[in-house]
Amino acid sequence: MVFAFKDVSKNRGEKTVLRGVSFETPESGVFMIVGPSGSGKSTLLRLFNRLDEPDRGTILYRGRDIRSINPRRLRREVGIVFQTPAPLPGTVEENIGFGPKQLGNDVDVAGLLRQVGLSVDFAGVMADELSVGEAQRMMIARALALRPSVLLLDEPTSALDPASVRAIETLVHNLVRKDEILIVFVSHLTEQVRRIGGEGILIDSGRVIYRDGADKLADMLERIGG
Repeated sequence: MVFAFKDVSKNRGEKTVLRGVSFETPESGVFMIVGPSGSGKSTLLRLFNRLDEPDRGTILYRGRDIRSINPRRLRREVGIVFQTPAPLPGTVEENIGFGPKQLGNDVDVAGLLRQVGLSVDFAGVMADELSVGEAQRMMIARALALRPSVLLLDEPTSALDPASVRAIETLVHNLVRKDEILIVFVSHLTEQVRRIGGEGILIDSGRVIYRDGADKLADMLERIGG
């Protein structure tokens, strides 16, 4: 178990977005958070590395209450990639090396580019010249540069063309096969849930209503109109 959520709730103003959410993640592999649009998936994901804080309940990371862990330290171990890539100004190499540089660490930019399926020739390309699919793979490389033990992916293919979607999904499979990493993957697409695999939870109206393997999660998501 890497994360344990215990009776977690989150409000946005007067609206309760998450209601009494409880679950545990595995040590590694893929853990899916699935549900229809507006069900609270992205809000839940942001709680994993303290981008948001719960209004009630407890979140444990490797047995420790995450409120006792410095957010910057936590985010070095728990990286996140959002739906739409947001590169920093500069080259691909500068983007990927940004986090390690802040810590005084070296980074294998060429190795990370190969890992995410980009040619090493991309290192000197300006980040704002990349296609959306290339930029999203660069964002994943930037997150991996800090060598996290957990990678949070918030519908990372939602803005991508079919070829880029396949590339990201293949990357996810390669990462969990080669590395001892936990990938928490958010999706509302039934067929993508089947392709990604793993296990996870189905969330609807801010509540966890089902937990199972990917195929059964996809079946249930289809029934409720995901």
